[in-house]
Amino acid sequence: MRIGELSKRTGVSPRSLRYYEEQGLLTSSRSDTGQRHYSDAAVQRVSLIRQLFDAGMSSRVIATVLPCVDVPGDLGVAEETFTAMMRERDRIDADIAHLIETRDALDVLIRANSRHRAELSTAPEPVEQSA
Repeated sequence: MRIGELSKRTGVSPRSLRYYEEQGLLTSSRSDTGQRHYSDAAVQRVSLIRQLFDAGMSSRVIATVLPCVDVPGDLGVAEETFTAMMRERDRIDADIAHLIETRDALDVLIRANSRHRAELSTAPEPVEQSA
């Protein structure tokens, strides 16, 4: 199938599909006129790539993980993929910890602001002095 058909079947723009190829995540063959042609398996491949991107992985990390799908029986590939996935999980855990710290700091500011607003709403109105 051509790039437009793959785009239609996956909901991924042709521009993104070309990017996936540039990053080595997706392959195509070329016609004599230079048009890209994809196998039917490319639909599942693009779906997996999208899931990995949606999980927050970079194209570099995805390129490290995909060989496990391509060569499932190779122990060396499986070990490299496992290491990459664990590294990615550790990165996500660190991001989560940072987000929790940021949320907690924001909660402190929200409480302080709430107290301040309460004080302002109960404070007597200032009396204007005539000049």
